[in-house]
Amino acid sequence: MRLCVLGAGAVGRAVAELAPQYDNEVTALADSSSAVVDPDGVDVETALARKDAGEALGGASPGDALAAEYDVLVEATPTTLGDAEPGFSHVRTALERDKHVVLANKGPVAERYAEVRALEADSAGEVYFEATVGGAIPVCATVDDLGAKHVSAVRGVLNGTANFVLSRMAAEGLDYDHVLAEAQDLGVAEADPSFDVEGTDAALKCVILANVLREADCDTLDELREAAVTLADADVEGIRDIPGSALELAAEDGRTVRLVGEATRDGVSVGPRLVPENGTLSVTGTRNIVEIDHEYAGGLAISGRGAGGEETASAVLADVARLE
Repeated sequence: MRLCVLGAGAVGRAVAELAPQYDNEVTALADSSSAVVDPDGVDVETALARKDAGEALGGASPGDALAAEYDVLVEATPTTLGDAEPGFSHVRTALERDKHVVLANKGPVAERYAEVRALEADSAGEVYFEATVGGAIPVCATVDDLGAKHVSAVRGVLNGTANFVLSRMAAEGLDYDHVLAEAQDLGVAEADPSFDVEGTDAALKCVILANVLREADCDTLDELREAAVTLADADVEGIRDIPGSALELAAEDGRTVRLVGEATRDGVSVGPRLVPENGTLSVTGTRNIVEIDHEYAGGLAISGRGAGGEETASAVLADVARLE
């Protein structure tokens, strides 16, 4: 497949670098200000070396990349809230050209799910978004394979930064500010960690999953428009105000605290939860885990790396393979 990769951050560049190993070819690669386009295949290594040197990826514009010849648009620009722009417009442009779309950007399917599905319905292209939930963990694919109409809930630890902080607080008896500073030094947390520690990132993932579950009950696009949820509909609480003493008390009772998100047909909730110290949800460090409640299969759990360039790129490229 020929790929147009929009976004040259950790995920976008990993997709571009790994594409040949999945028998794909990158014909366009863009960041926010420049692009390189070649119908015979972009020299990804050279383009990224230019970017690393502070130069433009190439002499083309991001718009040129979107208008190039490709089979699949990989939308890996940063997630934005509210109108989900410019990611949503990129999706619309590709689908209007009857191109497939694979999303790593959460915005379009967290904030404008029904609109994306409506555009898809009018296009010869299809939309996949495994990489928006759980990094390398095949959450969406598993729900789809099991039959979303038979899944009642999906819950889990879906943010590595928050989980690292809580794990370290519990293991070392350290306070939040100390561990957060450590996480920032290690590159586990951003300079502004709000998106992660306030629960927004986990909530967006759960919103996407809730939309998948609700879509399974809809027969028409009008029904989906009524049923779809956004971040504004989620009940979200972060971990900033959790004192170290709370984790100590939990440990005395054989439990610990994790930031747990849950998606059901009734809605989305994210917040600190007491979980058994040796239970399924008590994963440590940056690891993520997802539990799926299924009508016939019972409870299933999938764990793995929920973030990272190559890890998330593996989910993107798995979606591309589904389109072949």
